Amino acid sequence: MNAPLQIACVGIDPTALLAGAGGGVFAVQPVATPEELASADADAVLIATPDLAALAAWTMLPALSLQTAVVVITDPSPWSLSLPLLQAGVQDVLTTAEASGPRLGMALRHAIERKRLEAATRRAYATDLSTGLPHLPQLQEHMTHLLALREREPAPMALIALRVSGLAATEALLGVESANVLRRKAAVRLRSALRASDVVASIGDDAFAVLLAWIDSPQDGERVASKLAHALARPFSVAGREQGLAVSVGLASYPEHGKDADSLLRRALAQATQRASIGGGKSATAADRGPQAAANDA
Repeated sequence: MNAPLQIACVGIDPTALLAGAGGGVFAVQPVATPEELASADADAVLIATPDLAALAAWTMLPALSLQTAVVVITDPSPWSLSLPLLQAGVQDVLTTAEASGPRLGMALRHAIERKRLEAATRRAYATDLSTGLPHLPQLQEHMTHLLALREREPAPMALIALRVSGLAATEALLGVESANVLRRKAAVRLRSALRASDVVASIGDDAFAVLLAWIDSPQDGERVASKLAHALARPFSVAGREQGLAVSVGLASYPEHGKDADSLLRRALAQATQRASIGGGKSATAADRGPQAAANDA
């Protein structure tokens, strides 16, 4: 027999409504406040509220919608009030009348299955294959979860963006695999210079991001950013030849420069674009092209 589907709820106890409803067997977990929903171990979250505008403005809603299926019950309301909830990741918005019938159980089951499919799709595309690093959507998801935690447990954190140049020249002269080797080596060098709790992501063919999950002061972010830029500016050995990357770095600190993932990313990338590059080193020449220039990871 399948285990009951766990439903955390606030503003309503749907036990009677779900008794014998289609969609499976449900176990209801009432909580006292919306904030408690984030720590509930549930397959879906059910929120009953007459104030959709306040719910849409709730800072924890995007993170909650990322981690579990969210269904909202409300009095009849204009579509314009429901749309921001759907844009924040809510799976469904039901009227009180709709939730009183057999649709509630099926709506919850459908929401759970859609969320499971969504999570499976994200996992399938979560990794940049050439470096093994998380890619931009996964970084944004991780940041959204972490920023929701920071709303409850304030602490400084920082996002570092690193733009590199030199990969295109390596690809043009030594081939695609040599350029991939150079990106992989850059990723390994970044990862080895950080704590296990820090996140390194590939956010483009010529850019990396580093999320410092916690720092003691904003100055720590600047110090780490400088260290990483100089680490990437040191020459790499690719196909037995010395190759260099030019690196520019940008930094966004939480909460000074933003309280959401998009704001922090935009700030860090804009600063990296505006700042002068360091490094560059020796580049391949046309004479390097040839059978002897096969890429390797040595």
